[in-house]
This record gives sequence, C-alpha cells and structure tokens, in this order.
Amino acid sequence: QIRSVIMQCVSPAARGGENVLLDTDLAYISLRDKNPDWIEALMAADAMTIPANIDETGGIIRPACAGPVFSVDGQDGALHMRYTARTRSVKWRSDSLTGQAAAYLRDYLSEPPDHSVCILLSAGEGLVSNNVLHTRVAFEDHGQIGKRVHLRARYYDRIAGT
Repeated sequence: QIRSVIMQCVSPAARGGENVLLDTDLAYISLRDKNPDWIEALMAADAMTIPANIDETGGIIRPACAGPVFSVDGQDGALHMRYTARTRSVKWRSDSLTGQAAAYLRDYLSEPPDHSVCILLSAGEGLVSNNVLHTRVAFEDHGQIGKRVHLRARYYDRIAGT
C-alpha cells in the first residue's frame, strides 16, 4: 500500500493540470456520518479489487489485488485509504452496502468539498505528503514547445512524525 508520495513538476502544462487534495479522514467521517455500515463494508478485506494487469500476450504483469478501502496502520494507528475513481481499473465487492458506499464516495469526490486544497505546481516545485485523496484537472500541453512533465515517487511508509 502506498502511504506517502513525492511529486515534482519538471514542466507545467500550458493550461490546467491543478491537483485537488482531499483529507482522507474527512472522507471517512462523511461516510461514517451518513451510514456507519458503509465504513464496515469498505473495511472488508475484499471491498475493492484492482484487476490483474495483463500484457498483449496474456502474461500477467501484476496479479489482481483485493483489499479494503479503509484500514488502520498497525504501526502508528493512522487511517489509510486505498481508492481509485477509475471505473475500468477497479472491481467493487458485489453487495448492496459496498455499492452504496462506493456510489456515495464517488459523488462526494466528484465536486471537491470546501475543505479541499487546489494546487498548481510550477517548474521546480513539488509536493511531499502522506498519500491523500487527490484528483487532477484536465490539462493542455504547449503543443510543439513541450509537454507537462510531473515526476512521482510512491512509498510504502508514511512520513515519520506525522
């Protein structure tokens, strides 16, 4: 599980490309307040599955990976959220509570809440954070001049002291 991330902007887009960051704990609280049973459903070991990544010859690059959406880190007790809004790269457990919770979460994230943070990185700027919920606004490149380039490093450990 990815618990922290570093993102570095090498070259920004001509237009767009902002990142919207959302607090995982607040998403959890919103779900819990709406229906506490949704939290239990999303903490199930098979709540969400990322399908296998299979190459054009049928070889498995990465096997399917099932896991909870919400979990608690055994070392420091921090809440962890594993989620993707991509519809082709996720399979939800097929029960009504999980379906309802996933739909609520999709709606919750479709319009950034008031407590979200929107950032647009310029060349040379970066972001260091624990793995928070994030989206990216569509962008347009500079055409012949250059393309948007962002480098990302993902880590299995949270940032110490957070």
